[in-house]
Amino acid sequence: MQSLLNSYRILLELTPMSFFRNFHSEINWDNRLIGILGAKGVGKSTLILQHIKQMDSRDESLYVQADDWYFSSHRLFDLAYDFFKKGGKYLYIDEIHKYRGWSFEIKQIYDQLPLLKVVYSGSSILDLDKGGADLSRRTIEYIMPGLSFREYLNLANGWNLRKATLNEILQGNVDFPFEKERPLKYFKDYQKSGYYPFFMEPEYQIRLRRVIMTSVEQDIPKYAEMSLAAASNLKKLMYVLAQNVPYKPNYSELERDLGISRNLLPDYIEYLAKSKMINVLKEKANGIKILQKVEKLYLNNPNMAYALSEAEPNIGNVRETLFFTWMKEKFNVTASPVSDFEIEGKTFEVGGKNKKKKQIQKVSEGYIVKDDIEYAYENIVPLWMFGFIY
Repeated sequence: MQSLLNSYRILLELTPMSFFRNFHSEINWDNRLIGILGAKGVGKSTLILQHIKQMDSRDESLYVQADDWYFSSHRLFDLAYDFFKKGGKYLYIDEIHKYRGWSFEIKQIYDQLPLLKVVYSGSSILDLDKGGADLSRRTIEYIMPGLSFREYLNLANGWNLRKATLNEILQGNVDFPFEKERPLKYFKDYQKSGYYPFFMEPEYQIRLRRVIMTSVEQDIPKYAEMSLAAASNLKKLMYVLAQNVPYKPNYSELERDLGISRNLLPDYIEYLAKSKMINVLKEKANGIKILQKVEKLYLNNPNMAYALSEAEPNIGNVRETLFFTWMKEKFNVTASPVSDFEIEGKTFEVGGKNKKKKQIQKVSEGYIVKDDIEYAYENIVPLWMFGFIY
C-alpha cells in the first residue's frame, strides 16, 4: 500500500486550487457511495483531488487509480479493508472501469465497511454495467460535463463570472465584463478547443483525438466484450458520424455502407452516447408515445468536430452542437417539429447573424439564437450567452 500512498501524496501536492468547477458544489459529498461519471478528459480526477485537498484530512483519505500495477496482485476490497483498519475514512477510486469486477467489490465494501465512504469515477458507460452487481440502491451517480463557455472564460482569464438561469439568458442578462472585454473575442477559440480543461496544454487536438480513440478503440470494446471486427465497425461508425453530423439515423444506409447489422446499430449508438462521444436528439414524446424516436445524432461537443473532420466543420452544425451540448445539461431538449430545438414549450432556431424568424412565426414562444452578435434584443439571443447556463 505504501506505493499507492506515495503516488497519492505526489498527485495531491501537484493539484492546482486556483479554479474550482461549480459541479463540485452539486455533489452531496456526505453520501456513503458516490459515482462521478463523465467523458475522458473533463476533469474528474482533478475535481476529486481538489475536494480531498480542500475538505478532507489527508491522513484519513486515500486516492487510487484502478489501473495501477498494485491491483494486478491485490484486490480492491482488501485494500479498502486494510485502509479502514488503519483509520481510513474516505476512499477515492479513479478509472474504476479498468478494474474487472469492480461493481461486486464496491458492493462488498459498502455492505461490510459501513463506516468507510467511497467515491469512484470513470467512463459514463459504467451506468449500464450489464451483468454486474446492482448498486442502484446504494450509489448516487453524477455525470460531469466538459467546460461551459462561462467556465472556459473563468479558467482562461482568472475571472469569476456567475452562471445564469434560462430566463436571464433570454433577457440578455449574463455576467460578462462588457466594459473591458468582448465575448466574441474568446468564442471561436472555445468552439475549437475549449470544452476540455486541458485546453491550456500544448497539442490540444492531438490530445483530444487520443481521448476519442481510447474510448472508441479500447473502453467501449472492452466493456461490450466486442470482437476485433465489431470494434473496427464501431470505429467506422464514429468516423461516419463525425463527417456527417447532425446525422439523421438511417439504419439501412449504415448497414449497406459499413457492413454493420442493423440489429446491432442501436446498441452501437447507445454505447457511443453513454461514453459521451455523441449526443442523441429525440422527438418530443406525447400522448400514447412511450419511447421517443431518435431524430438526430450530434457529436458530444464541437471540439470533436474540429479534431475529427477531414475539412473545416460546417459552422451551422457547430452552432447547433454547441446549443444542444450546453442545454441538455439542465433541460430535456427535444427536436422541434417546426424548428431546431424545443425546451419546456419554448422553440429555438439556431443560426448566424442573418438568420430570419420564419421558422418561429407560428409558435407561441420562439427565439432566434444567433451567432456573431453580442447583445440580445426582443426574441433574438446571442448563442454565446447560452454557454452561461452552467
